[in-house]
Amino acid sequence: MAAQDARTAMLNMVFGFRDAQIIYVAARLGLADLLADGPRSSADLAKQTDTHQPSLYRLLRALAILGAVAEVERDRFELTETGRPLRADVPGSVRGLVMLFGGEEVWRTWGELLYSVRTGKYAWEHVTGQRPFDYFAGHPELSATFNKAMSEGTRAAAPDLIKAYDFARFTTLVDVGGGDGTLIAEILAAAPSLRGVLYDLPAGLEHADRTLAAAGVAGRCQVVGGDFFESVPAGADAYLLKSVIHDWDDDQATAILRRCREAVPPDGTLLVVEPILPPTIDSTEAAGTVMSDLNMLVATGGRERTEEEFRALLAAAGFTMTSLTGPLWRANYRIMAAAPTDTH
Repeated sequence: MAAQDARTAMLNMVFGFRDAQIIYVAARLGLADLLADGPRSSADLAKQTDTHQPSLYRLLRALAILGAVAEVERDRFELTETGRPLRADVPGSVRGLVMLFGGEEVWRTWGELLYSVRTGKYAWEHVTGQRPFDYFAGHPELSATFNKAMSEGTRAAAPDLIKAYDFARFTTLVDVGGGDGTLIAEILAAAPSLRGVLYDLPAGLEHADRTLAAAGVAGRCQVVGGDFFESVPAGADAYLLKSVIHDWDDDQATAILRRCREAVPPDGTLLVVEPILPPTIDSTEAAGTVMSDLNMLVATGGRERTEEEFRALLAAAGFTMTSLTGPLWRANYRIMAAAPTDTH
């Protein structure tokens, strides 16, 4: 790479923060939904969003540069296909994810990456004074944004997950830390003979009844509130942890898995769905997982792991990995099936 090309590539990375905040502000103002019915002027949009019209016009021009809107004539903007996922309730919406990762708390937390690298401590607590889920409990709007973001990510993942694994072989599946029920609703809809249990903190389950009813599976899914550090509902033949273990350090992750081990019968199955880091980074295929690992570093104190590290975690909790299915919707995601060992 020529020196000038390298300089340009580096500066494009450095100035990426601008694009992220432009998209976040557009999402926060709901501009994509306001443009859903056709082109509008900055003055019209400013009235709807209670913003300063000249400044909003400048933002809209930047959105046009990014391709999220198009300026079809002077000061008249329409939504593009690129910008469509910023709408709140369309299939493939990413508005919740944008609101979470562009929002003040995550933005400030990433601004303290150096603190985490120097200390090994996660910056979220340094910035907010509380652990993430404790903070969410006291900030219901942010909690709702987090739940919406997790639902969006899960909804995108569900089709590949269901295609890759035969959930119909089980009688009852417990979705541990399953949030609003997006994933178990999709699984139950695809496996009509399966029954489910959705288990999470009460705050995470706030919209679960609505999600399950909308999918037509409420009659086959019990909703149970609780803390997976204390216990996990017993009596099922399968347990699912999707994107849970990476939120926690090794000791906490092992504690969650041990609670699952106490609940899983001798002939039961534990399914852990997580990205797996390659032993060495020799291509860009692991980019998403590496960036997620840094997000865990600053935001939760958790981490992404290699296959060897997952096997060690499972063994410490009384499980043996029996199969590895994938890749799934993102290159490094896998379904790890595990069986209880004889002793635990």
